[in-house]
Order: sequence, then C-alpha cells, then structure tokens
Amino acid sequence: MTDSEVLAIDCRHLVHRYGDFTAVDDVSLAVRPGETVGLLGPNGAGKTTVVRVLTTLTPVQRGEVKIFGLDSRRQTMDIRRNIGYVPQQLSIESALTGRQNVELFARLYDVPRSERGHRVGEALDAMQLADVADEVAGTYSGGMVRRLELAQALVNRPSLLILDEPTVGLDPIARDSVWAQVQRMQQDFGMTVLLTTHYMQEADALCDRVALMHHGRLQAVGSPAELKRKVSPDASLEDVFRHYAGTDLAEDSSQASFRTMRSTRRTARRVS
Repeated sequence: MTDSEVLAIDCRHLVHRYGDFTAVDDVSLAVRPGETVGLLGPNGAGKTTVVRVLTTLTPVQRGEVKIFGLDSRRQTMDIRRNIGYVPQQLSIESALTGRQNVELFARLYDVPRSERGHRVGEALDAMQLADVADEVAGTYSGGMVRRLELAQALVNRPSLLILDEPTVGLDPIARDSVWAQVQRMQQDFGMTVLLTTHYMQEADALCDRVALMHHGRLQAVGSPAELKRKVSPDASLEDVFRHYAGTDLAEDSSQASFRTMRSTRRTARRVS
C-alpha cells in the first residue's frame, strides 16, 4: 500500500464492552481496497461485535474506525452510503416480491429516484434473479433468498461489502452459486469484501487474508498460505483455527449449527 492510498477499513485499538465483559479487546485491522478478508474465530470470539461496529450499527466505544477515510463517529451516514451488509439472519420481507425487496433497500440507501429502476434491475440481474423478480420472496429457496439479500446489499453499488456468515445453512451448490456471484461483482466493480464464516474451506479458497479472533483479540492475520506454513508444512486452515483458538472446529461448528437450526426454524415460521 502506498502512503497516499486510503484504507477500505482502518480499525485501530477497538475496544467494546458489555458491562464488565470485554467483547472486543484492542483490535486493530487494516483492509486494503479490493481485498477479500475473512474474520474467523469461535463463537463468542467478538466477530459479530466488530462487524456491527464496522457497519455503524454499534457505536465506537474506544478506539478509532475509518471506512475509506470516513470517521465512524462523525460521518456515520456517509459510511452507510458506501457499504452493503448481509446479516447472518434473514432480512427479506417474505410477503413482497424479489423486486419490491430490492426497491425497498434502494430507497433506504437513498438511491436517486431517477436511477432506482436501473439499479434494482442491475442488482437482480447480477444475482441471476431477473426471471423470478416478480414472484413472492416467500416462495424462494434458501440459495435464492441469500442471492436476494446480496442484491439488496449491492443496489447502492457499495465500495465495501460486509457478509456475516453469508452461506450458513446452504447446500454446497447454493453456496458455490452465491460466491460465484460475489466474486463476479467484485471483479466488475472492485469491491472490498469482509466476511465471517465457519467454513474453513470457503475462507481458504476465497480470502486474500484471514484474521483469526479469540477471546476478543486478534490472534493472527495473514494469507491462508502464510498462516498454514507457520503451523506446519502440511497444515490446513482448520489446523490453524485449532492452533490459535484452542478449540475444536467441529465442536464449535456444531454449537453454531444448533443455534442456526433454531434460528432457521423461527425464520421458516415467519415465511410460511
């Protein structure tokens, strides 16, 4: 990075507490424009709090956060115009059509009225949803719902796309479809992507760098290849996870799966 280049994410000495519990403990992370960075760690590591701060949903308590040079404390609305966010939980309105869902987000992102129709169509086309855009979203499959959420997040052409467990609960084919669309949009528009995931193979294949959190602190940051070499010559990213997090990925994922299943059942009742 050159001295004049503005970081996509410039997070310095971030601390966030809930009462006496320190969820994020002196986290500093720099993400360059155009990078795909994975934020990994066991449940309770502090990833979601970091994501909520970066998306301005949670205010900065201590430290400094800038998104493309914009200060999170003073320029919240400007930051929101530059980011797209796909949360872990479903965020669609099942009674609306796919097109209406994306139009809703276009208005929320303050896309100019004269451009909304084109932007909505562009986002739906990019996610390969144009053929079903006027069908009720409650009839969509899980993979289609995730792609619709991506269309919502992309309608304002964000410079930074933040994805919180974007493919959790999807079958491998749907997962691959979602990532193919994200990668194509990144290539076309030069987006920066920050994602959280429990799928180590996904992080290994997609991320330029990964940042591994545990107990609220960053334990390691580097490319998947670099981190694997530090652990052992034939290490996998799962081995890296266990090395730095001191926990078994299968156990952590099973806990996540239980919560995901419970949440998915609640969501299913909403959309049925």
